[in-house]
Amino acid sequence: MKANAELDIVVYGATGFTGRLVAEYLAKRYAERDFKWAMAGRSGDKLAKVRDEIGAGKDIPLVVADAADAASLSAMVNRARIIVTTVGPYQLYGSELVAACAATGTDYLDLSGESIWMSQMIEAHEASAKHSGARILHSCGFDSIPFELGVYFTQDLARAKFGHPMPRIKGRVTGLRGSLSGGTAASGRATRETLQKNPALMKVLFDPFALTPGFRGPDQPRADKVEQDPDLGSQVGPFMMAPINSKNIHRSNFLQGHAYGTDFVYDEMAAVTAGGGTDFSLPDAATGPKPGEGPGKDEREAGFYDLTFIGIDRDGRQVRAEVHGEKDPGYGSTSMILAETAICLLKNGSEIPGGFWLPAAALGKHLLSRLPANAGLTFTDRTS
Repeated sequence: MKANAELDIVVYGATGFTGRLVAEYLAKRYAERDFKWAMAGRSGDKLAKVRDEIGAGKDIPLVVADAADAASLSAMVNRARIIVTTVGPYQLYGSELVAACAATGTDYLDLSGESIWMSQMIEAHEASAKHSGARILHSCGFDSIPFELGVYFTQDLARAKFGHPMPRIKGRVTGLRGSLSGGTAASGRATRETLQKNPALMKVLFDPFALTPGFRGPDQPRADKVEQDPDLGSQVGPFMMAPINSKNIHRSNFLQGHAYGTDFVYDEMAAVTAGGGTDFSLPDAATGPKPGEGPGKDEREAGFYDLTFIGIDRDGRQVRAEVHGEKDPGYGSTSMILAETAICLLKNGSEIPGGFWLPAAALGKHLLSRLPANAGLTFTDRTS
């Protein structure tokens, strides 16, 4: 971690919808704190207004930075130990920031589910991050911490019960109330435009090992149709976030030195009702909120999600785990998870070397303690 920085954590994008939630969370939960954080965005006036509206103290510094202004990004990065960015789509607005952090040894966290862009960033800046000591953590929200950490937790259960990790895990979304984030919708549109310009990138989108350079595991189950899952005891169907979550889980295994095995198999689907519809609703990218928009407080507070992970051994024995998250996954839960992951990296990440990481691979046991204590996540052993 970079020493002697003026600021410990900078929330970049604090005037946007999700960034504001992250800043508000830090202001309220950590009014008494042992770290120094700041709010950053394009407009000093808007930052000052948001700071007042969320009840943050006047002592919270404001940093003016713009993705289109390399000098302002450089100045922000040089002041900080950790940059937390909610400014997406990252493929449009994030590349210069990643490059600056990797070059200067500044840690970086985002909410990216943009696998094509992530693959490009790893290829372009991994060596620089390793040299500088910067820890670059992608996907620090609902995609994909509850899933990546859910698999991590399930494998811990397997080792305790059977002495080895499970070669197969099924991830199942069994309940969810919430809405698609404007950032996720915008990222989907940006990805479609990228693919239209370069259809060859489609192979990255559908390759479960697109984020494990130099390694390919076994063929993975298809998760593209409704089918009966005898282990869950219900029908399951495609889940919109499975392509990125699956890639991240395989990368997490890769980053841990194949702690789950080189033959590890994972698939992710959502439970469906007898009528064929999902037992939760997510608007598609065309009808979802625009960037900077999102649900009101009551809707965020009423949201939740439930995930089930079924680990299956070669002889059929099983371990089971459940993950429950409070609040709307795309906003309420994500903002808490992102903020707490940044604090976890600040307080518990001193031994992590530079490079491109995922949260559970870098901070697994610390996050399993911190997120239930502070961010409304519950991890439960349901092995019979």
